[in-house]
Amino acid sequence: MAIKTTAEYVDFFTNLNMGEKVSLLSFVNNERMVLKLKLKNKIMEKEPIKKGIIILEGLIKEIADDGESTVLKKYQKKG
Repeated sequence: MAIKTTAEYVDFFTNLNMGEKVSLLSFVNNERMVLKLKLKNKIMEKEPIKKGIIILEGLIKEIADDGESTVLKKYQKKG
């Protein structure tokens, strides 16, 4: 799994340019669902997937607490 931080997830979402069609929360929930399905695969390494799920769940909580625009501003790359 290539994404290892919350900022990388937000950057990935931003670079997809889906912000007007898909909310960050929808994207994050979908990513979490995909990772949970991958966890069931017996061949794949589980620890990176578990870490990704933890990051996504933290991001979901931040969006719920602070709002999507605040979270996007917090994690988007400066400059």
